[in-house]
Amino acid sequence: MTTNIDTQLLGRDVSFTLSEPWLAYWLVIMRLAVGWWFLHAGLDKFLAWPFDASWFVGGAAAGTSLAPIVTLFSGDAGLALVNIMVPLGQTLIGLGVVVGALTRLAAFFGAFLMTFFYFINGETGGWAHGLVTGELMGLLVFAMIATLGAGRVLGIDAILARTEFVKNHPRLRYLIG
Repeated sequence: MTTNIDTQLLGRDVSFTLSEPWLAYWLVIMRLAVGWWFLHAGLDKFLAWPFDASWFVGGAAAGTSLAPIVTLFSGDAGLALVNIMVPLGQTLIGLGVVVGALTRLAAFFGAFLMTFFYFINGETGGWAHGLVTGELMGLLVFAMIATLGAGRVLGIDAILARTEFVKNHPRLRYLIG
């Protein structure tokens, strides 16, 4: 099956054909890859417990554009929260994206974390490897997963979308993929 896309991009008419099966395969592959990446990162932090983010929220963030936000969490209570929330967040984001459950919500928070990683790692390293980094690519993949609703393809979100609860609360469609 193919779909013809007719739209406007930057004020110009654009038309192209999209192969739906290939798009579906691509979404599942991207979802599994980025989901496993985050699930693995979160589980690694739990397995090497205790996780300490002080180097990131205190040291690395100092002097960056995000320092006013991130360094708020460099104190005792804030650091304790970050030390739990980063591994827990990465694990839950990864798990949600892998199984396709609340995919848009998980991908939003994945992109949110990647934004912090991108700017802090880039600014402290002086963008030594250029502006296009692994963090930026991760951010873009999370954005693609959220935008295209990848959880509906071989994911739990396809099942959730058919439930009466979601049908009765249509705003929940924005959380599931």
